[in-house]
Amino acid sequence: MTSQLNRRRLLKTAGWAAGAAFLGGSSSAAGRRLKIGYTSITWGFGPKAAEAGIRDSAALGYHGYESFDNVLEFYEGQGGIGQLLDKYNIKLVSAYFNANLTNPEARKDEVARIVRWGKLLRKYGGLWMVIGPNGVKRSEYDFNAAKPAIVAALNDIGMAAADLGLKATIHQHTSTCIETRDEVYSTLDAVNTRYMGFGPDVGQLAKGGSDPVQVVKDFASIIRSVHLKDFQGWEFYAGYAPVGKGKIDFPAILDILERESKDMEYAMVELEPPDRGAPYPSLDAARASRDYLQSLGYQFRT
Repeated sequence: MTSQLNRRRLLKTAGWAAGAAFLGGSSSAAGRRLKIGYTSITWGFGPKAAEAGIRDSAALGYHGYESFDNVLEFYEGQGGIGQLLDKYNIKLVSAYFNANLTNPEARKDEVARIVRWGKLLRKYGGLWMVIGPNGVKRSEYDFNAAKPAIVAALNDIGMAAADLGLKATIHQHTSTCIETRDEVYSTLDAVNTRYMGFGPDVGQLAKGGSDPVQVVKDFASIIRSVHLKDFQGWEFYAGYAPVGKGKIDFPAILDILERESKDMEYAMVELEPPDRGAPYPSLDAARASRDYLQSLGYQFRT
């Protein structure tokens, strides 16, 4: 698996570079195929914040909504999240599922939980599950020792997702068991990409010390989802920013995804909730990202 993925990555990188040179370095905005959705942590993480996120994402014309495991489960006890989706006329496309990947003894229970959440996601029309790795004490963490458990857990989760008719993607994250460039590459080179794809968060990549353009380029063929947020390195939003308000080269990233990530239909905008004194309240942050993506040629609902 590792050697095959490495060869594929080299070929894809070479092919992308040749294509970019032929096209003058950028694809035409008129040919944008990806739909832009929103992951509504910008309004908060818990169930109480869900309706505002769904309402405002729909009002701004985003094509889809990404939820969370606890939100799906909470609303199922209240008649289902479908009521809110129907009320505001927006599609549920994905959900973020937290998973303990490093503890082999917990794997069976973790997979069972994810299957339970996955059934809810599928019930309301979702397409993929985003797998969030568990947090670790980075100062004491030994990735090489944890890697076999991580890869085995991801493979089991990916196969369980496929059985439900869903796609699964691993979402690297700061302060978790998959954060650094080497951890991302090592995990993706080892995992069974038939079942587990890559769902990079480009802001998290930048904050974790990686070059998000290079990572996206190297793994474009197995990217099935993506979180779009910028990285500014300031005191607000855990250092992040609305798309287009930071340091990340989004035209390059989106051009790669448009050309190379054929198994993607949606790209999901995300941003942490606003801190006190932050320049963009939740709705304004989502609007700023939308306006920037519109300037790159992306269409939103009216």
